[in-house]
Amino acid sequence: MTFLAIDSQKSLFTLQKSQLQFEQALIMNQANWLAQEMGARAEEISATDGDIDNDPYYITLQKQEEYLTTRQNTLDTQISLLDNEIASMKTMVQNNIKSSCSLNLIGG
Repeated sequence: MTFLAIDSQKSLFTLQKSQLQFEQALIMNQANWLAQEMGARAEEISATDGDIDNDPYYITLQKQEEYLTTRQNTLDTQISLLDNEIASMKTMVQNNIKSSCSLNLIGG
């Protein structure tokens, strides 16, 4: 019966992984928008011979991009850890089922 508890935990990890992947998709969409916005702003500034390094809006966009990159890396790490846990739980469930079946065959 231990394998049922382990399988439930595996299902919970799978759900958490799905939530993280959804957040990851949202962040990628935001990053794409930021890249487009930064490109458009860079064109505006270069058309007026301005300095992109001193433009407050462009600087804000860069900071948002840096945050999203950091968040994306964190999510990648969390998803990788969950993948490892899920694989480990799957192996434990399979081993517990095999063990349980072997004991039933021996005892039965």
